[in-house]
Amino acid sequence: MGSQLPKMTDVALRAGVSHQTVSRVVNEHPNVAGPTRERVLAAISELGYRRNPQARALVTQRSQTIGVVTRDTTLYGPASTLLAIELAARAAGYRVSIASARLADPESVAEAVDELVGAAVDGLVVVAVGDALPATVDGLGGRTPVVVVGAEVSGVSSVRVDQEAGARLATEHLLDLGHDTVHLVTGPLETLDARGRLDGWRAALTDAGAPVPEPVTGDWSARSGHDAAERLLEGSDVGAVLVSNDQMALGLLRGLHERGLAVPDDVSVVGFDDIPEAEFFTPPLTTVRQHFTEVGNQALAALLSAVDDPDPQPAVRVIAPTLVVRASTARP
Repeated sequence: MGSQLPKMTDVALRAGVSHQTVSRVVNEHPNVAGPTRERVLAAISELGYRRNPQARALVTQRSQTIGVVTRDTTLYGPASTLLAIELAARAAGYRVSIASARLADPESVAEAVDELVGAAVDGLVVVAVGDALPATVDGLGGRTPVVVVGAEVSGVSSVRVDQEAGARLATEHLLDLGHDTVHLVTGPLETLDARGRLDGWRAALTDAGAPVPEPVTGDWSARSGHDAAERLLEGSDVGAVLVSNDQMALGLLRGLHERGLAVPDDVSVVGFDDIPEAEFFTPPLTTVRQHFTEVGNQALAALLSAVDDPDPQPAVRVIAPTLVVRASTARP
């Protein structure tokens, strides 16, 4: 074959099968005998054969590309979700095209969606764009299969982590340790995640008959967590704090230290996300872990199901978070 890339006919010749049999194996058709499939896969490996996506697109009338609309991938949650979706798509033989919305408003999100739809993607995953979601999905009018991550929108499949349950786990953990109440540093309340965590925290305190302090609002950054320390300590004793992401928790730990307060001896702190650095904070951070790999796998599976089914039944997939207990929480 010299320097030419191997073709499907080369694989068929090496395996001693027909071109059609190789096509069936490559496209994961079930009607191929086990030994024949193994022989074809061995030939593919020996020759280094790769499918031609352009040729496949002509046959299937698909681009083998999915689009992902997201926003603010500087944050751990959206970035981790995007990576998980991309890896799941690649494993399924799809490329990923990404469009970032400038803002979380309907106009910015619609621009990003239009960009991807114009590129003839087979389907869309829309991640972390908050209240713009319903208008975005309605604007598609069913023209392109879509899956929403992080929210629920009527008429389409969605995948989300149960933010309320995560905040409940954290708040109940602190109450079970013996703290009278739990203060909250929330994220920006225009975001769905921040509102879900606020609701879960408030519900857990109310159910326990504990006081519900006024929350302090941050912007997801470590600096806003640092600034929150001063606001939390104004005029009240604080024994336990739930912080709505780990970056703000890092800033809060620094702010408490600068004010002579030890964690967890004086104040217990719980974060949210379980970023890779959380176990290396001083002290190691108790936090709520979101399972972003599962989110990505579920979102991709839901989208490919919608691509293959002309009349898909929308499904809502809710993934439970888990509490990771480390050294930043203790009995008062």
